[in-house]
Amino acid sequence: MKVTVVGAGAVGATCADNIVRREIAEELVLVDIKEGFAEGKALDLTQTASLLGFNTRITGVTGDYSKTAGSAVCVITSGIPRKPGMTREELIGTNAKIVENVAKSLLEYSPNAIIVVISNPMDTMTYLALKATGLPKNRVIGMGGILDSARFKTYLQKALDCSQSDLHATVIGGHGDTTMIPLTRLATLNGTPVSNFLSEDQLKQVAADTMVGGATLTKLLGTSAWYAPGAAGAALVESIVRNQKKVFPCCVALDGEYGQKDICLGVPVVIGSNGWEKIIDYKLNDAEQAEFNKSAEAVRNMNAVLDTL
Repeated sequence: MKVTVVGAGAVGATCADNIVRREIAEELVLVDIKEGFAEGKALDLTQTASLLGFNTRITGVTGDYSKTAGSAVCVITSGIPRKPGMTREELIGTNAKIVENVAKSLLEYSPNAIIVVISNPMDTMTYLALKATGLPKNRVIGMGGILDSARFKTYLQKALDCSQSDLHATVIGGHGDTTMIPLTRLATLNGTPVSNFLSEDQLKQVAADTMVGGATLTKLLGTSAWYAPGAAGAALVESIVRNQKKVFPCCVALDGEYGQKDICLGVPVVIGSNGWEKIIDYKLNDAEQAEFNKSAEAVRNMNAVLDTL
């Protein structure tokens, strides 16, 4: 099984690191546009093989997509982060060209690949990748909800002083600090609603902290996070490659599900060897559905920028 990660920056390299450490793929290709950058990261990773005990073959290339041929899964982390003074529309305009070119280049050599999108703004980039490539909708997946849910569990763990592995908590909607929806009503600690342990005010604070989880890290680090995004991407790749049928909240194309059409948005889906295989209906209450509709409207407004490019 061969996996390609495009973008050898902090997120892409961390995703690659997780993939090889867990031997999710027999072969991993790392691609970047910066001369020698992916080659250097690949060599550095390869030099950990005897220390960590993995056998994955790692190749780094500068813009040579022929080396990615036959990939089962391709992860796109390419693009630039939003910079001070840059509008969201400017970010979309720049990253849209990058993501579209990368997706088409990958499919030229791996026409059967499943595309995983991490590039931001992720919901819009996932929608773009789907429309630009014409792929079946099950083969284009945005990672964001997995990361947001991991952050949700972290803040719940801090509030509850428990093990994160005992928590089940999901974030749906857009991958943005005003569009994501932490489902506090459905969050559980070993099957027991967390609302049995936390007050309404505490749950609201956990949800608020989750929604600005990325911004909090950017403020602390001076740049976007990479450990959790990279690990989230690798977890998604693993469920595809190993056909684990895990239920992850992912950005996928909706066609009436959750009351929305012609949009890619975060909902719980079954992830297996065919990509996303089924959308799970969490039967939102009226307040949650209203929030979901609001999130969809905001994402549509971002998607509309694509029509102006």
